[in-house]
Parts: sequence; C-alpha cells; structure tokens
Amino acid sequence: MTALFDHRQVRRSFSRAASGYDSAAALQREVGARLMESLDYLDDPAHGRAPPEVVVDLGCGPGHASALMQKRWPKAQVLALDLAPGMLAETRRNAAGAGLANRLNPFTRRPVPVCADARALPLRDGSVDVLHSNLCLQWVEDLPAVFAGFRRVLKPGGLLLVSTFGPATLWELREAFAAADEAPHVSLFPAIAQFGDALIASGFKDPVLDRDEFRLGHPDLAHLMRELRAIGATNAMATRRRSLTGRARFARAAQAYEAMRSDGRLPATWEVIYAHAWGPPPGAPIRVGGVDEVHVPATSIRVRQR
Repeated sequence: MTALFDHRQVRRSFSRAASGYDSAAALQREVGARLMESLDYLDDPAHGRAPPEVVVDLGCGPGHASALMQKRWPKAQVLALDLAPGMLAETRRNAAGAGLANRLNPFTRRPVPVCADARALPLRDGSVDVLHSNLCLQWVEDLPAVFAGFRRVLKPGGLLLVSTFGPATLWELREAFAAADEAPHVSLFPAIAQFGDALIASGFKDPVLDRDEFRLGHPDLAHLMRELRAIGATNAMATRRRSLTGRARFARAAQAYEAMRSDGRLPATWEVIYAHAWGPPPGAPIRVGGVDEVHVPATSIRVRQR
C-alpha cells in the first residue's frame, strides 16, 4: 500500500508539541473521558470478569489515560506506547508525579513507557487484556493491517477500545486551503463505515461504533493553525507541500475561510468515531479480499498412515 502519511513527520510533530500539549488538548481530553466510560463494563461484578492483567494505552500522549487505568487497576501492568519520544518523556514525568503522590505505598505500580509504532506492536501474541487507543489511529493508512496486529496481541475475549477522527474533521479548513492551491493541507481520515468494515474483516467480535461531532470556534485562521501545531496535528500527508505556505497563499485561504464565519467565529468541525470490540476465540476467521481465511496449526491436522 502506498504510504498516505509521512510517519517521521508524525513522530517529529508530536515530539515537538509534547511539552505544551496539555494546554491545547481540551478536545482530546473530552474524547478520552467519553471513551473511558466504556471501561466501566469491565468493573461491573454482574459480568463476572476478572480484572485485567495487561493493559495497553496506544498513542498514550502525555500518559494521562495510562495513569487513570493504572489507578483503576492497580495490580495490572499498564504499557504506555507512543511513536513520539517527546510524549513518552511527558509520560515519565507525569508517572513520577503520581508516584510522589503515592510515596507512602512503595509498591504502587506505574505505567511503563514504550516507544512503539501502532503498525508493528512489540507485544507477544495473546498477551493483552485491554487495548485502549484515544485519537491515534487517524495517522494510520492501512486499518485492516493494524487491526490484524491488534487482534494478534489481544487475548480471546480481550477488549479493544479506540477512537479516531472521521472525514468531516476540519472540512472547513480543507475547503479554505483548496481555494488557495491544489496541494493537500488537511489529512484525510476514514469514514465510520470503513472503520467498521476493517474491524469485521480482522475478525473482531461484536464491534459497536458511535460518533460525535464537535464544532469549535476560532477568532481567525492563524489562531486555529497555532492550536493545531500545539497538539502536534500538523499536515503529515506524504504528498504535502514541503515549502512554506507563503503569505499570499495563506491570505487566500484566510479569505475563503471568512465566508464561513458564524456568530463572529470561524468554525472548525471535529468528527470523532468511537469503537469497541472483543478479541475473537482462537481459530476465528479473518476476511481477506472478501474470503474467510482460517489459520489451523499443522499439529492439529491428522495424517493418515498408508
């Protein structure tokens, strides 16, 4: 598959944004809080599920969700995975701060930061009870391949809980820059149907999807661009223009955006897709090209002796 994103740029952008990320990430925190509500199911005694032993927070950012899950399940091993070293440095600092708050209990576990790519998880097969990922998968172009990796590391019956941005995200910004030039300035994200199809193709059990649409306002285009840089959400498309945007081009985009001004603010839409699903039992098929593919261990195949 041709790379849609420049993952080195994703890594650089989020590392640069790490120290100031929290000050600009109000939307990310709200989405994360809504996503975490689904974890209440695991703690409901009526379902008779044992507390998870291994929890993965993929695309952990500064590690706040990792810390919350460690607090929720203090005996679990929580792995905080991120592609950006700068974000992992923030995770370590936040974990150290939580450790000082709990210094009376020296046996309190902390999330373990791990530098890793969602496309190649460095985890053993069937080792994870909960795989959580808040607003990370929009930077991945091959969802079926990534979900196949998630399925590989999840235990049968393990929980996959993810959120991502949908295609309506920042459509106003995309249209404004389209009036300035033909180069892509805003990343393209998968639709909810494409997201659900990828989950089903990867063999996940009982997927449930939902979506929210947030509409934020900004005084001008420059303010919106500063906020995007502050959270690391810069243009990471492989076909992006590598030179500076330029004053004239930026002015044309700003003028086009002005036509959308409402109630004195420039609107910015964020479409958020949520999904949770369960790891299937061993041997469940994966759909490849519309055909069920089943992996059968060679040791289970009987050989007739002649």
